[in-house]
Amino acid sequence: MDLDLSGKLALVTGSTRGIGLAAAKGLAEMSAEVIVNGRERAVVDEAIAQIRKLVPKAKLHAAAIDLGGPEGCAAITRQFPEVDILVNNLGIYEPKPFFEIEDADWSKMFEVNVMSGVRLTRHYLKRMLDHRDWGRVVFVSSESGVYVPKEMVHYGFSKAAQLFIARGAAEQTRATNVTVNSVLPGPTWVEMVPTRLAARAKSMDTTVEDLVARTFSERRPASLLQRYARPEEVANLICYLCSKASSATNGAALRVDGGIVTNPF
Repeated sequence: MDLDLSGKLALVTGSTRGIGLAAAKGLAEMSAEVIVNGRERAVVDEAIAQIRKLVPKAKLHAAAIDLGGPEGCAAITRQFPEVDILVNNLGIYEPKPFFEIEDADWSKMFEVNVMSGVRLTRHYLKRMLDHRDWGRVVFVSSESGVYVPKEMVHYGFSKAAQLFIARGAAEQTRATNVTVNSVLPGPTWVEMVPTRLAARAKSMDTTVEDLVARTFSERRPASLLQRYARPEEVANLICYLCSKASSATNGAALRVDGGIVTNPF
């Protein structure tokens, strides 16, 4: 299995923590040159330091740019006009009752989660097709794009949109060596989870342990994994899709959700 990405340049958006950082680490281990992205330079530098601990000889670039708007996307494409691999990982989420989700919440979720990927894919995919005839684009969607999260409908809407965009972009790659795919993680134990759970536990007068248990007994009872996935477990699939070994996988939406989505197709 050819997992060597020597000579390939990868951009992982939102790669200073969580799934994005794990994907950046994985791609660096596969010998890709990686652009590490976040909004603050100090945080980007810390992420780069973490990757270097794992891969001392990694070739890494810092991109301290907010990609949640058109200006940031334009800035990063000026700095790095072409990449071989694009992982659209940047995303935000916010539990909020449906009737409390205001227009501004919908707009922000769409702008950050959806349009960042649209803008970057529109730029980089065209160049993969025109100049290199090799490339990988991966959208990090979510099981929430299929299994509607009643506690944050606007988030689920943005993740469902990514699935359609990825498939539509893949249609542009017919008979080439460029692929576009989506990955659908389930509940993943990223850095913000303990903080969010602690706040929820306090407001509900319960414990974090109780909320963790209820995640799989109440919110996601269909889970076969029955636990939070580790970021590295999700990144493994992302990195495979970025490799040469995944050449026959294109236009697909691949689940790494722990079995939450029960539809077998």
